[in-house]
Amino acid sequence: MTPEETAAQRVTTVLAERDAVQANLLELDGSFAKQVLEGAALTGQTRDRWAAASASLATLWETFLAYSAVVDRIAALGTGGKRPARKDLPELDALLAGGCVQLPGAPVPLARRDLAAAGRPPVTLAAAVGVMRRAFSEVTEVTSAVEAVWAAVAVPFDAATGDLARVRPLVDGLGADIGAEFRDAENALAAQRAAANADPLALWRPAAGGTAARAAGRVDTSAADRLREQVAALTPRIAELDRLRRQARRRIDDLAAATAAARASRQDALTAWREVAVRISALPPVPPDISEPPLGTLATLAGGGQWSQLAVELDRCEAGLATAAAATADVRKTAAAAIDKRDELRGLLRAYKAKAARLGAAEDPDLAARYDQAYDLLWTAPCDLAAAEAAVAAYQRAILEGEGRR
Repeated sequence: MTPEETAAQRVTTVLAERDAVQANLLELDGSFAKQVLEGAALTGQTRDRWAAASASLATLWETFLAYSAVVDRIAALGTGGKRPARKDLPELDALLAGGCVQLPGAPVPLARRDLAAAGRPPVTLAAAVGVMRRAFSEVTEVTSAVEAVWAAVAVPFDAATGDLARVRPLVDGLGADIGAEFRDAENALAAQRAAANADPLALWRPAAGGTAARAAGRVDTSAADRLREQVAALTPRIAELDRLRRQARRRIDDLAAATAAARASRQDALTAWREVAVRISALPPVPPDISEPPLGTLATLAGGGQWSQLAVELDRCEAGLATAAAATADVRKTAAAAIDKRDELRGLLRAYKAKAARLGAAEDPDLAARYDQAYDLLWTAPCDLAAAEAAVAAYQRAILEGEGRR
């Protein structure tokens, strides 16, 4: 390649690099985080770090303008299809490789300045790009961390906001306690959102290490997540209390009807238990009677709009009724099972007696005595099921042992 061709190639490379730098700076300048940070009332870490970053960004733009002016001059000397003239090669070489970009900032202190040097010596294009690259990293480290924080906390914040908005029309009239909880949740959400907007970097946890590692940090969303959980637990309660408010009378009436049905069912089960108790001994005791619910108290709570207390009382009454109903079912089941067990043992005894006859051992005195003992237990009222079962088992073993000897 001729010197002119080599110079033209270097010019093309420099122009491409300048275009890339300019594109990245414009993207940074128009980024959401940068736009918001510039107009926000910041506090804490974010205020301090953004003050330093915005100063670096201003210096970065000044550096870019000086650098870009040099690149423009290089472009004028020859680019693309236009090769630089031979007479321009010395100037072009000086611009491409020598100190040609005057960096902004205070001049070098006199005590450290060479006698023949200017206040702040110019730097090469490569050095200027290096300075801009470091400043760019400093600024984007802040903006990227801020964007990461806002994106992470927006998820629980927006979910909590939506939940609270859905139940806000229901809160009035549900009681002072639930109203206070709702206001506390709203205030906590507003406070956390304001804090995240004013000082997002307070929630940023950078990774240990250099700049690249710090950029890979994480967001501490623990407070936002706890608030989200609090709201997620509160809003269904509000919806349930509103449903109770609309259905209170019907639910109280349903409780009264269910109690009457449960008491009638218990009476039937008790009758069955007494009938079985005459035939079977040692039945489990019957559970206590089912008490009437405090319908007057429940109506008073509903009339006074004390929905939280009404919900507690209704839940308690309904749970007690469900327990009583289960106990009633157990009484009926236990009585029926006792009769079934007695009948099963009677059938087994008959079957074993028939087997003894087939074996020719029906007249065996020991077997006959064992049979009589089991028979008396099973056909005597009330029947001792445990003793009868043991007697039938003993009669079976005796038959099997005799069969083995034969």
